[in-house]
Amino acid sequence: MAVLEDLEVVAEGLAYPEGPVAMDDGSVLLVEIRRGTLSRVDPDGSVEVVAECGDGPDGAAIGPDGACYLANGGGLWPNRTGPGRIQRADLVTGRVEDLYASCAGRPLHAPNDLVFDAAGGMWFTDTGHGDGRTMDFGSVFYALPDGSSITEVITPTTQANGIGLSPDGAVLYYSETQLARVHRRTVVAPGRLAPIEPISSGTIVLGRVPTFDSLLVGLPGYAELDSLAVDSAGNVCVATLLDPGITVISPDGASVEHLALPADLGEALVTNICFGGPDLRTAYLTLSTTGRLVACRWPRPGLQLAFRA
Repeated sequence: MAVLEDLEVVAEGLAYPEGPVAMDDGSVLLVEIRRGTLSRVDPDGSVEVVAECGDGPDGAAIGPDGACYLANGGGLWPNRTGPGRIQRADLVTGRVEDLYASCAGRPLHAPNDLVFDAAGGMWFTDTGHGDGRTMDFGSVFYALPDGSSITEVITPTTQANGIGLSPDGAVLYYSETQLARVHRRTVVAPGRLAPIEPISSGTIVLGRVPTFDSLLVGLPGYAELDSLAVDSAGNVCVATLLDPGITVISPDGASVEHLALPADLGEALVTNICFGGPDLRTAYLTLSTTGRLVACRWPRPGLQLAFRA
C-alpha cells in the first residue's frame, strides 16, 4: 500500500476545515465548518478569519470577479442550524451575501462543493439531507455568479459531494459519499450535459438501456468519498474517508491508486485536496476531525483552475 510521504502540518486547531483554495500569495483559504467562517491560513501557519458565513460553509472556489464563492450546507451533519445556500464572500471587505437558497421553488438542502468553468459559471453539488432514518436525495446544479440563474442538471444523486472538471472542461466529475462512486458526464455547453439513461434496475424495467460508462469507478470495501480535485494529467484525486487518504483515478477509470494517510496522524476523515505553489505540485489536504491542514509534494502538477486570486 502506498503512503503519502513527507507531510508537513501547515496549521492546527482548525474547527473542522474543508474547501481549501491555494492562493497565489502562498496562503490557503479554507472554511471552518464548526466556526462558520471563511478563513485564511498563511504560510507560517497563522489563521485569520476573512468572512463570517454563518452555519456551516463546506466548499469554496474563486469566481471570475475574484470573490470567493461558498457552498454552505447549513451546518455540520447531523446538527444543521440553517438553510443550505450558495454565498459570495468579498475577500477585501469580508461582506457575505446569499446568492441562491432554492431552485425552481425547491429549497437547497446541503450544498457541498463547487467548481467554476471557463465560461464563469459554477457547478455545485447538493448532498441532500438525512436524519438517520430517511434521506432526501441530492443533486448537481449549475448557476451563474451574479445570482441570476440556477438550474438543477443532475438528479437524483446519493450524497453528491466532490465536483471537478477535466483539463479541457469537457467532462464533469462528481463523487457520491456513501456509495464510494465517482461519476463522469460529458459537458456539451456551459451548464449542459449530454443526456444519459440512469444506471438503475428501474431503467431496465422500463425497457431502456442504462449508460454504464457514466460510472468512472466504484470503490470496494469500507471507504467513503468526499471532495476532489483534478490534476494536470486528468487524474481525479478524491479525498477518502474511513480508509483515509487520497484515491487517484485515471481519466478512463482503468487505474485506481490509494495513497494512504500515515496512521500516526490519527485521522480517519481526509475531506479535501487542492493544489498550489508556483508549480502546482504542492497538495494541501484537510484533516477535519483533528483540525489540521497538511501539505506534501505531489508527483504531478495539479490542474490550473479557471479562476484564481
